[in-house]
Amino acid sequence: MTATPLPNSTPAPAAAPNRLRSLRQLITSQEGILLLVIVVLMVGVGLAYPNFRAQKNLSDIFQSNAYLAVAAIGMSIVIISGNIDISIGALVGVLSILAGTMVTHGFPVWLSWLVPILVGILIEAINGFFVAYLRIPAIVVTLGMFSILKGGLIIVLGGTTITGMPPDFFLAQQDWLGVPTPIWFMVLAAIIGTLWMRYSATGRAIYAVGGNAEAARLSGINSRRIIMTAFMINGLCVGICSVMLATQFNSIQASVPVGLELRVITAAVVGGVSILGGTGLVVGSTLATILLSAIGSSMVFVGISPYWINAVRGSLILVTVLVDIYRRRRTSRR
Repeated sequence: MTATPLPNSTPAPAAAPNRLRSLRQLITSQEGILLLVIVVLMVGVGLAYPNFRAQKNLSDIFQSNAYLAVAAIGMSIVIISGNIDISIGALVGVLSILAGTMVTHGFPVWLSWLVPILVGILIEAINGFFVAYLRIPAIVVTLGMFSILKGGLIIVLGGTTITGMPPDFFLAQQDWLGVPTPIWFMVLAAIIGTLWMRYSATGRAIYAVGGNAEAARLSGINSRRIIMTAFMINGLCVGICSVMLATQFNSIQASVPVGLELRVITAAVVGGVSILGGTGLVVGSTLATILLSAIGSSMVFVGISPYWINAVRGSLILVTVLVDIYRRRRTSRR
């Protein structure tokens, strides 16, 4: 008679240490720190200044800069790929004017929203082509594109203001299920961008190319196609950002938004995306955008000049880059 082996009675290792480790990693991550700082800032300032936590002010914090959060997601993807885009400020201005001009000339509202997004993808594809196939540094290509777009905008329109858009054009002034549409766009873009970068083959390839382009090439990744894809996704985000900005107010100024590219890059870098490429989560840029908006609003309540926000942005970029360099050196030593 064959003896039946007894089942293994050794207890499985407890999952509690793994859960605690995961929780600790979440809290100490860049995204966890940003979320904690946002909560502490809002609670602290709200206790000292009750008007700060009023519904209107909190809605403005999340809504007023939602278009920047969408653009920061695209910028994060470009930076993760090991590149950067300086042209988005001028591109947002051009695409916003394009949307307003089309709708005031009788084009359907939906087409006035769609065409700027497609044009944004096309222009960023041109940037990506020069960077990926002609091997021109991204900062040179996009700086040149910034000058072309800004100069063309000034020559053609000369700083005029576009008005007279129909009421249904103002997408950013609408509410869906009681929530302003800019917040919907910001949240959905953050979720979709994070999941796509984490689970799609192309998203993982962008991380690989940004981390080590030569190793990615040797492993069979077409780095040129990946860089082109990163810039085109950035163009999609910039197009959505421009539509949100164009529909936020009742008039559109035919000029380049001042400092928009700096604010977007700040949100991406402070959000945990390494300026050297290869690491970071796009959801961090959304949290960083909310944090910067909350800091600007709290400075008004505290009585600090809002012009100091530029110094705060610069300080946050410097500190974040220094921390990133320290982490990389520590990892390389290990």
